[in-house]
Amino acid sequence: MQTPKRHRIQFPQTSAGNLAQDEAYFYLVSPDKEKKKIRFHDYDQIYNMPGLYEQIFYDRLKCSSPEKVAQILKSAINQTNENFSELRVLDLGAGNGLMGDAFKQFGVSRLIGVDIIPEAKTATERDRPHLYDAYYISDFCNLTDDEREEYLSWSLNCLTVVAALGFGDIPTKAFIEAFNMIQSPGWVGFNIKETFLNESDDAGFSRMIRELIFSNHMDIYHLERYRHRLSIEGEPLYYYAIGARKKADIPESMIAKFA
Repeated sequence: MQTPKRHRIQFPQTSAGNLAQDEAYFYLVSPDKEKKKIRFHDYDQIYNMPGLYEQIFYDRLKCSSPEKVAQILKSAINQTNENFSELRVLDLGAGNGLMGDAFKQFGVSRLIGVDIIPEAKTATERDRPHLYDAYYISDFCNLTDDEREEYLSWSLNCLTVVAALGFGDIPTKAFIEAFNMIQSPGWVGFNIKETFLNESDDAGFSRMIRELIFSNHMDIYHLERYRHRLSIEGEPLYYYAIGARKKADIPESMIAKFA
């Protein structure tokens, strides 16, 4: 990846502490000092500008999640007689390839990226060419039979989802579809905001994650609380990274609870 130009960005001057995490925003300042307001979750706009995503989330806000989830999953697999290098990974919500980059450093057999917005694939091909064995644009809430067969043809045995669960980026239905596409037994590595494990959070996604963690469909091998990144104000945002063994598909009876 070539070193992209540096962008001039500004965070809000007034406190943004009352904003939800998915409502946070920044200003992109043009050479003529025009300011454009962009939300953190306006990924299509961010990916279109080389290096902007990395500059915001990794340089300024110190995100560590791709490396942490890769390490957690490797730690989980090390507890068995299996090899990390034999993983055939579905990277759901792959974005511009940062999670794929973290996996490639450890070495995996196959790496399949998928995102719902075309700008993510374009950014990956621009910034990290040849990283993935294949990169698809798909809506996992509305897969066609042909799309499902295409994914199944890769004999996937690992699912990863990083910094994309619980804020509407990847709905519950999409996560379950991807989970059930992974072979049993298989592996799952993902991260979630720490409050999602709190029983006071009764959103459908939070309830699904809690039930899945304590169900017989998945065994937790490694769960670790860590600093995902900083907020705009410089406060740490804590997440849980989870490395787990998939034992069985999520049944229709369980899916219906969270539809």
